[in-house]
Amino acid sequence: MGKLFTSSLVDTAEHHAMLRDSVGKLVGGFGRKYFQDVYKRNAKPVELWDALGEAGFLGVHVDEAFGGGGGGLADYNVIVEETAAQGCPILSLVIGSICAPIIQKHASAEMKADWLPGLASGKKRLAFAITEPNAGSNTHQVSTICRRDGNGWSIRGNKYWTSAVDEVDAIMVVARGEELDARGRGSLSLFLVPVDAAGISKTPIETALHVPETQFMLNFDDVKVPADALVGVEGQGLKQLFAGLNPERICAAAINNGIARYAIEKGAEYAGERSVWGVPIGAHQGVAHPLAAAYVGVQQARLMTARAAELYDAGSPEAGEVSNMAKFASADASLVALDQAIQVHGGNGLSIEYGLADLWFIARLHKTAPVSREMVLNFFAQHSLGLPKSY
Repeated sequence: MGKLFTSSLVDTAEHHAMLRDSVGKLVGGFGRKYFQDVYKRNAKPVELWDALGEAGFLGVHVDEAFGGGGGGLADYNVIVEETAAQGCPILSLVIGSICAPIIQKHASAEMKADWLPGLASGKKRLAFAITEPNAGSNTHQVSTICRRDGNGWSIRGNKYWTSAVDEVDAIMVVARGEELDARGRGSLSLFLVPVDAAGISKTPIETALHVPETQFMLNFDDVKVPADALVGVEGQGLKQLFAGLNPERICAAAINNGIARYAIEKGAEYAGERSVWGVPIGAHQGVAHPLAAAYVGVQQARLMTARAAELYDAGSPEAGEVSNMAKFASADASLVALDQAIQVHGGNGLSIEYGLADLWFIARLHKTAPVSREMVLNFFAQHSLGLPKSY
């Protein structure tokens, strides 16, 4: 890709420029055509994933004691964005932003030693199962039940839209206890369940997403796990989730920021090269101005995302609000950028060959996930503006 986004505008550390360059060169060696081909063959980007792991990029946010880079989410944001900006939006990188921080902050010493080195190197993978068909954004209504069974646990319930189950070693499952409080809520706990555990059935979900990750409906039919499958403390799952859900929003934003950068680069390049009636189409304000306005929106979203990552790393209580802002802004900005880049290309914009149209639903995904724009606005209305709760 080109050089439109090489300024230090959004970098929050001195080494970020070098990190961006290194990731860009590595992933650029694979590029958009590679990623499209992986999807077309119904394969997985194993070569790219392994290269990212060998370079140390998958574990920059993991402690050095466990083989990671010892950095934080600010570094990981750079890696996720740069990967997507080369036309390779790997949704599994978002899962890495959820599970590793939860384990690092809340798991036992044994679980950290078992999982963090492999997560940092990319040689171990986890899926994350929280969404349910009837719970939606209401985590308090999770119906997957965990109950004590001898020295271990038994898990029963259903999960929906769980990504990349066919690529992982285990699934981090959010479940609730059998006892309910006066409001009908159960205390949540997290478990690492082997992906091949007896009693798990997996049904692929057909989607419009042109990505290698397959989405699954999961059924847990009294799945038995040992006592040490529990992540951290029983009943503290809701608190533990916040170690991973804010990073999830930030990295979803990073995916969209990368897609937006790719689109703006492609749109500007095409507008400068494509001539009609003797002049490049980019010489016309009707083409140039919408693309320029989209560029501004993308830079604003990138700034918000970088700031959210910085606040998360600092342990700031404001990280939640800013992470939601980043996700919201990046989803909208990326769709504007992508739509304008497609429009600049005319009919070619709808051709898979040009690498834009098949990014649409990946970008659109993050208006709905990992939390819908409506729930984000509910959060801002209630917690930022002090308005009455509306749901």
